[in-house]
Amino acid sequence: MATNREVFDRIAQSWYGFRHWPLLRQELEELATRWSGGRLVNLGCGHGADFIPFAAGFQLTGLDFSRNMLRQGRVYMRKHGFEARLVQGDLVALPFADGSFDHVIAVASYHHLDGERARACAFGELRRVLRPGGEAFLSVWRNPREGPGVGPEDRLVPWRNGETVLQRYYHFFTPEELRAGLERSGFSVLRLGPDRRPAVEGSAGQGNLCVLAARSGA
Repeated sequence: MATNREVFDRIAQSWYGFRHWPLLRQELEELATRWSGGRLVNLGCGHGADFIPFAAGFQLTGLDFSRNMLRQGRVYMRKHGFEARLVQGDLVALPFADGSFDHVIAVASYHHLDGERARACAFGELRRVLRPGGEAFLSVWRNPREGPGVGPEDRLVPWRNGETVLQRYYHFFTPEELRAGLERSGFSVLRLGPDRRPAVEGSAGQGNLCVLAARSGA
């Protein structure tokens, strides 16, 4: 079976049209006002649609593990008239110096990390590259099953690419797991809850969890 990186390399061109605008526009526009400027990194940036609310007044960097997504990102930036430094890399080993950024966004990225150890490492790397007191906004897919004893789940979610069906790995978080993982990594959780988009009946993800967290300590 193809890895997530291989899948996103294969679907990059079709993804450009599917996710042409920010997924969580309202949340991101509010953050652009809250932060007002500074050094921002978009982790798991894909082709860069989520940069749009930050295109003015921010120094932008994007990271993605898919080379083809980054190629589509250069096309997207030319079309929409903004600039960002694009870097290929992995969430578990970010190629940036300590405290490189004032703000982080990561929309629909961390739920692709396979295994508790990888997720813990990625949260630690997130804290490392963020300046003390800096804030990070993350969205992940939420486990739609609720009730006593229900925890996170791992699933393969299909994507049709022409005549081929490709499987993407997803980790479906619970709110408790997401909060605990960030707090163990040295974050203070400021807000945690569902996104503001209308629920889509039959959607595999049944909505996103959105969290705003601040790096604690020096």
